[in-house]
Amino acid sequence: MANLESRANVQTQVLAANIAHATFYSFNLRAQADIKKCLRVIADFFDGESMVLGIGYDVVNMLGKHIPGLSSARVFQGPLRSNPVLQHDFWLRVNAIDPGQCMLKSQAMLDALSPHCILVEQVDGYMHREGRDLSGYVDGTENPEDRARSVVMVDKQQPGVYGSTFLAVQKWHHQLSVLKAKTQTEQDHVIGRRESDNLELDDAPKSAHVKRTAQEQFSPEAFMLRRSLPWSEGRDCGLNFVCFANSFYPFEAQLQRMMGCDDGIEDGLYQFSRPVNGSYYWCPAQIDGQLDLSALI
Repeated sequence: MANLESRANVQTQVLAANIAHATFYSFNLRAQADIKKCLRVIADFFDGESMVLGIGYDVVNMLGKHIPGLSSARVFQGPLRSNPVLQHDFWLRVNAIDPGQCMLKSQAMLDALSPHCILVEQVDGYMHREGRDLSGYVDGTENPEDRARSVVMVDKQQPGVYGSTFLAVQKWHHQLSVLKAKTQTEQDHVIGRRESDNLELDDAPKSAHVKRTAQEQFSPEAFMLRRSLPWSEGRDCGLNFVCFANSFYPFEAQLQRMMGCDDGIEDGLYQFSRPVNGSYYWCPAQIDGQLDLSALI
């Protein structure tokens, strides 16, 4: 185990902050695909300096393997809505300094995967105003950057699992006209912070987003590392919510609180935004810059 601890680590780009541009790809395996061959192709083309890879539960299950804690995305029922889920087999994020570099870095991987996988979704994300959501509010203020590795890393004493992490993804679709029709004070109360200076509001309502998702209020605490980016396509826009943790508990605890599953109070975000999908993945560790797929192949 000492050798694992010295070599296996969380994928480098999971911990990387301040990403300027990223493209998010979701894939499903083709019928009769050779899964192990597909994984080897991914490993050959994977670039740990610009990519993050997530693997879905069905892929692991079809290989007859077991990753403790991994599941497909789950549906929860709140008083007003349930959360949509749309699980895929693989998730890939490619980040770069500009959209052109994202495209160029992706092409070899996409071409190599084409015989094995179908590309089912592509979302192009970008940093906005030094880390703000398109609503104008700072995103990820409470990110545990000072202890990010311990928050995300699975430390189970199991070869092929140590150093990995879990990933939850939700694509949110904003209706900014609904938000901007409110007064500035009303907008600030939806989020629980002032847009102007990001100051948390003591008098924000219980439905304010920061109050629904305060990570230390949960038992146990629900800390996770968010790496979300805004997206836009034509007149549509939103936030591609991406979070990493050493289990799915933090994401599920916060999501259920946002939906009002425990007390009937729904997060103010739902006044102007909705998730349109949701998926879970396991992100294997890296060893010496290469993906550690020993738990699967």
